[in-house]
Amino acid sequence: MRRRKITLPSWLPLDWFILTLIGTVGLAALLPASGRAATVADGATTVAIAFLFFLYGARLSTREALDGMRHWRLHLTVLACTFVIFPVLGIAARGLVPYVLTHPLYTGLLFLCLVPSTVQSSIAFTSIARGNVPAAICAGSFSSLVGIVVTPLLAALLLGSAGGGISADSILKIALQLLAPFLAGQLLRPWVGGFIARHRKVLGYFDRTSVLLVVYAAFSEGMVRGIWHTVTPARLGALLAVEAVLLAAMLTLTWHGSRRLGFNREDRIAIVFAGSKKSLASGLPMASVLFGAQASLAVLPLMVFHQMQLMVCAVLARRFAATAPEAAPEAAPESPATAAAPVGQREAKAPIGA
Repeated sequence: MRRRKITLPSWLPLDWFILTLIGTVGLAALLPASGRAATVADGATTVAIAFLFFLYGARLSTREALDGMRHWRLHLTVLACTFVIFPVLGIAARGLVPYVLTHPLYTGLLFLCLVPSTVQSSIAFTSIARGNVPAAICAGSFSSLVGIVVTPLLAALLLGSAGGGISADSILKIALQLLAPFLAGQLLRPWVGGFIARHRKVLGYFDRTSVLLVVYAAFSEGMVRGIWHTVTPARLGALLAVEAVLLAAMLTLTWHGSRRLGFNREDRIAIVFAGSKKSLASGLPMASVLFGAQASLAVLPLMVFHQMQLMVCAVLARRFAATAPEAAPEAAPESPATAAAPVGQREAKAPIGA
């Protein structure tokens, strides 16, 4: 008897990177790093994050980023969605504490609202939906570039001591561990850019391994300190519901708001996908640097939101493509599941943690 191959519906993208992250969390729960092993893991995480942002800087074409500035209205709109509207909604969610969310989960939710937009997944969904792909490329890259500076500053301003001691020292640590390697990558790009481009696949594995190391170290410390005993299934369900409302609000605001601003259909699609999404690959390292021992709960809302946005945006991209004008060019020959499934992998390859 022939065995039938089990396949997922095209509207349900399976992000294998998220599954690997979940497996890493499980490993940290069963075998958390403690004592000398924790010290080694922390040191390896610090080195891996620094090298990760060096690669981001070496990959990002300065000329492409500057060329994208010509469509400044669209980029300002995406930046406003990412670093103004999202944080405002995050601040408004403060009223849910402690009735719906615990304070640590709210801190993670607010941090989620501060991280930059994605790059590769925004491009993939914009292409499927027959939107302005070049605009999505530039908007996502510019948002990620700005986020290296803006996200830590917003975290210091809005989170304060609630973020596990976010202070001037934390900002300095961000500058040394993230911004300095990124700038070094930009400066050395003329010499190392070709090598990185030729070995993009191999270095992509390093990207993903670095993110997994960050997750393992953060969740191990959370297990050792007993942080996870404060999270109940009911609280996790409440977090899921809150993030669903947050994503729905941003998708609605970006679509109807961009129409009110006079953007055409293709630009509106790019704004929807670049302005409503958050980057997992850049958010995880930043959380590790900013939150320290509290990083495990701080990154949980971001991990949940990441998978949720992939699933919802896959459906939207298919719907936008189906309702596109007949004169529009054909979409790229890939299904939402194909484009979205390796997004976690693509993000790790993208210019600043897509």
